[in-house]
Amino acid sequence: MTAPRDIPNNLLESLKSLGLTKYEALVYIGLLRVAGATATEIHEISGVPRASVYPVLDRLVQKELVSVSYITPKRFDAVPPDRGVENLMRRIETDAESARAALDALYREKRPEGRGNQEQVWTIYGEENIRTRLADMFRSAERSVEVLATWDLLPESVLTLLEAVPDSVSVDIVTDCWEGERPSRFGIHVLPLATLRETRSPPGKLLPYESSGVFLVDDARALLWVGSGGEQPSALYSESAGLVLFVRRHITSVTEWARTAAQ
Repeated sequence: MTAPRDIPNNLLESLKSLGLTKYEALVYIGLLRVAGATATEIHEISGVPRASVYPVLDRLVQKELVSVSYITPKRFDAVPPDRGVENLMRRIETDAESARAALDALYREKRPEGRGNQEQVWTIYGEENIRTRLADMFRSAERSVEVLATWDLLPESVLTLLEAVPDSVSVDIVTDCWEGERPSRFGIHVLPLATLRETRSPPGKLLPYESSGVFLVDDARALLWVGSGGEQPSALYSESAGLVLFVRRHITSVTEWARTAAQ
């Protein structure tokens, strides 16, 4: 079948993107044009095959786009567009959240089977991509979040992301200075990291302390952010035991060294 000629194709496509089939869209549009109609009348105004009208109406009732009057014969009315689209958007959001939770559970259950002892490290380019990965790390933290970063990196790129960390998770931040109010829920440690660059460096120094930082979540996931003087930053991310241990030792080493230098 073809749609009635006076219905714009882009309107049908928009309704499809909201979860309607072509028949559902045609029936809903047809009902918006009349003050209630029987199934036979809907077939005539929408062009939907007679045998398909009742199944389509049942689905539209479930989607809260159509109401039904139980008289003989039954008559159907369209829900006003504002409320109808709002109902569709609510269903999409609910379905999306359910899908996200289910997919996240599958993602967290995956095992690196078949990879032997290989440990994977991902390279991430560009600030937005790095922030997206950090946001996921912070949001899914269960026990602890540790941050060792220069102040020039924190306000613009990191602090807003830390707001997503669950309240039950401890957050410790080591940085070279702090400007403005200190959030009460974070453990903030201001240490002279700059002296490490100007005078001496701790053994195994990993990053230049300028627009750089390391992030450790639950002692299980690590991200190393490296700034590059005006160019797009890059980062390394891994859940491998080797890199996580390396970052764990690095945070401890730098923190202890900075505290010694401050004395």
